[in-house]
Amino acid sequence: MKTLSGIQPSGQLHIGNYFGMMLPMIKTIDQGELYAFIVNLHAMTSVHNPKRLAQDTMNAAIDFMALGLDPERCIFWVQSDVPEVTELTWLLSTLTPMGLLERCHSFKDKVAKGIASSHGLFSYPVLMAADILLYQADRVPVGKDQKQHLEVARDIAIKFNNTFGDTFVLPEPVIDTNMATVPGLDGQKMSKSYGNTINIFQSAKELKKSVMAIQTDCTPVEEPKDPEKCNLFNIFKLFAPTERLAEVQNLYLNGGAAYGHIKMELVDLLWEFFREARERRELLAKDPGQVKTILAQGATKARAKASITLDLVRERVGLKY
Repeated sequence: MKTLSGIQPSGQLHIGNYFGMMLPMIKTIDQGELYAFIVNLHAMTSVHNPKRLAQDTMNAAIDFMALGLDPERCIFWVQSDVPEVTELTWLLSTLTPMGLLERCHSFKDKVAKGIASSHGLFSYPVLMAADILLYQADRVPVGKDQKQHLEVARDIAIKFNNTFGDTFVLPEPVIDTNMATVPGLDGQKMSKSYGNTINIFQSAKELKKSVMAIQTDCTPVEEPKDPEKCNLFNIFKLFAPTERLAEVQNLYLNGGAAYGHIKMELVDLLWEFFREARERRELLAKDPGQVKTILAQGATKARAKASITLDLVRERVGLKY
């Protein structure tokens, strides 16, 4: 069983990244082969500052390992270090119907949020399909908002298999049905694109500022409130111990939930939750050379796997003569 997923280095990682992709990935490390990578080519749809992209790529790698990813027990690399993925992207794009991409809501959503429209942004799902199919992944942990892109990858794989013969494994999305989309400060899905995040490795002062900025309504403290409609509660429940969560939920339902007090408690919970990860990150950041070595070793392993698939694809489509 092969499990694969990637994370964009387009800014600081936040708790939505952690619960939506990182934690599910780390949990699967003993369940067959695990492929984890930094998708810096995808990040170029919105990041055009070379120094920032390079630094964010390193930061994402350091963050991922600090949060518990063991590169000795998986294949961990940077997307651009495996050039086979760009060739496969082109080969898949020659079969991908325009209508399939036009139906993808992610492109429309990002343009609506101010990200410049480009061919790369539009064809993003084809590169994502190549990422998955190149390694013959069986499972891909994703958030609910990425399920459509997995369906696109499956559609492209099916069309290729029907045209050229069985070549690709059809990947299955792995979605934690118990994990709702992590809300951001404004109640929308937490996203770097929306600027509504609580970042994992920010300072104590910055963390407090972020949490205190979580939007709440103006219902008086003594009035009952619906906890499930409150983005503060929906973030709080990710970190609170079971007994304490039940107590706070009761305050919402029966009156007495003071948003300011809950926010201060959330600050403490977040700081403690990521304490060990912060300590590991400090050690990793002191030795960037070692991090680069780890990524280079991962890329070598990834290319060995990728070349097998690409050789088969090239043969199937007639590029071997």
